[in-house]
Amino acid sequence: MSEEVRQAVAEAVGRYGKERSAVLAVLRALQKRFGYLPMHALDEVAKALELPLAQVQGVAEFYSFLAMRPQGQYRVFFSTCIVDEFKGRAALQERLCARLGVPPGQTRADGRVSVNEAACTGLCDQGPSLLVNGWPIARLTPESIDAIACFIDQGVPLEEWPREWFAVQDSFRVRGLQLNAPWRSGAALKRALRHGPEFLLRELEVSGLRGRGGAGFPTAAKWRYCREAQGERCVVCNADEGEPGTFKDRELLKHCADQVFEGMTLAAWATGAQKGFLYLRGEYEFLWPHLEQVLRGRRRRGLLGRNLCGLAGFHFDIAVVVGAGAYICGEESALLNSIEGRRGTPRNRPPYPVTHGLCGQPTVVNNVETFFSAALIALHGGAWFAQAGTAKSRGTRLFSISGDCAWPGIYELPWGISVQEALELCGADDALGVQVGGPSGAFVGPRDFHRRLAFEDLPTGGSFMVFSRQRKLLDIVENFSAFFAHESCGFCTPCRVGTQLQLKLVRKLRRGWGTLGDLQELERLGQVLEASHCGLGHTAAHPVRTTLAAYPEVYQAALREIDFSPGFDLDAELETARQLTGRFADHLAQE
Repeated sequence: MSEEVRQAVAEAVGRYGKERSAVLAVLRALQKRFGYLPMHALDEVAKALELPLAQVQGVAEFYSFLAMRPQGQYRVFFSTCIVDEFKGRAALQERLCARLGVPPGQTRADGRVSVNEAACTGLCDQGPSLLVNGWPIARLTPESIDAIACFIDQGVPLEEWPREWFAVQDSFRVRGLQLNAPWRSGAALKRALRHGPEFLLRELEVSGLRGRGGAGFPTAAKWRYCREAQGERCVVCNADEGEPGTFKDRELLKHCADQVFEGMTLAAWATGAQKGFLYLRGEYEFLWPHLEQVLRGRRRRGLLGRNLCGLAGFHFDIAVVVGAGAYICGEESALLNSIEGRRGTPRNRPPYPVTHGLCGQPTVVNNVETFFSAALIALHGGAWFAQAGTAKSRGTRLFSISGDCAWPGIYELPWGISVQEALELCGADDALGVQVGGPSGAFVGPRDFHRRLAFEDLPTGGSFMVFSRQRKLLDIVENFSAFFAHESCGFCTPCRVGTQLQLKLVRKLRRGWGTLGDLQELERLGQVLEASHCGLGHTAAHPVRTTLAAYPEVYQAALREIDFSPGFDLDAELETARQLTGRFADHLAQE
């Protein structure tokens, strides 16, 4: 085994190189080879890359798709996104575990299979879903679960499973200005090269394009700041859309990868960068071969590599880096750390990536949709893009609509559309509310359906989850609270501890054991979470705060009733509260 490990490490290092940035790729390769990461394999990696063992082990322990203990030959991950939960995920997972004889979170004694959970597989429009050895299976039913169990028990190689099981349906429901725009590979780049970098930046300014990742920073300003900074500049595409309820990047990478790569190349032309990276979330690994194929095609056509389009001195190429299951890596500085081969812990800011990004050099970080839009703007002009949207939110954007609606999918809509209009488009006529922007966004109740999806009102990274009146609000809040508690990187105490305490208090309320003091404690926790190191902690209290504002009566109804009539015994009531708290703690321990 030791000789096999040494050979496997040597092969992986030979393929990915000896730079520190190769750590994650090498560990992923070893994970595939052995099913887990033996400690002596980590030791070999540390020696080969000339790194301390503690640093290599720290990376291995950070990502949920890497494992330090043996995993199954078939490694299954069920999506626990709230949309999948409401479609019966728990019962389907229980059915598969029962059929295979394996408890959740464990590996079967014979090493055949392990069943785990993932926060979101990016298939909310066609759930419930799972990943098996990185391949997606959507639209699960009891019958498909039984068939999967049969194939696993028989040891049928994944390559021999029916191909239609892994088919991810196209989800474009409404195509607007951008998705209907004519496109020819290389045309936008050649237009920009003819007119110069300053022309491109002016077109972006006219367009009013702002980052589509959620923060909404003006794209032209970001590229200009990076251009003016000193150092070896770099361009990074953030394709780690881990926000539950978001899946637009999946479809853009599947159908419009050429536009995305051209947008990155335009950023390189505007800033003077020579290196580019696309950071692909681990749940989308199945898209990797397609992305590499598109990159090879662009290189053959002279659109990547040295002397692009025949222009001497313009060198730029793009590498795909695949993540390993960490929501926090969607935060740009955590993503940069991950590319560098470190734990995906967010950095202190300032300084910002435009001046001190990848390896301390000036770096443009934009998400998939932003580069996609930039390429179209370079081809069709800033005024063309700015004709849609509002004064402060120009253009159209892609919304991932899922949940209790007739037509889930991707809708390209102009900024400024109301929540009510979006609900009518997707066929949701009995909405309890909408979660705009994923768990870190806002829960919008019916009295606010007139509000507009725009930076000046309801900004969003694109997630739009619809919940009908048949759903229980506290089920939603608990799921979101569990998501934040699970995805906290653990770097800072306010987030590491605060998210766990928030989850326990929400569970206590949901099960009817809560008191008014628990609500007050939740409010205090929200203030504590605001002191967190990064945006994850800053937004972790949003599910409680926004639902409490929209539906205070739901929280009041969840409180344990106390009779303050004559004869009320405070000491007896306190003793009862202590007993309830003890029972609740025992219940959590059993879970």
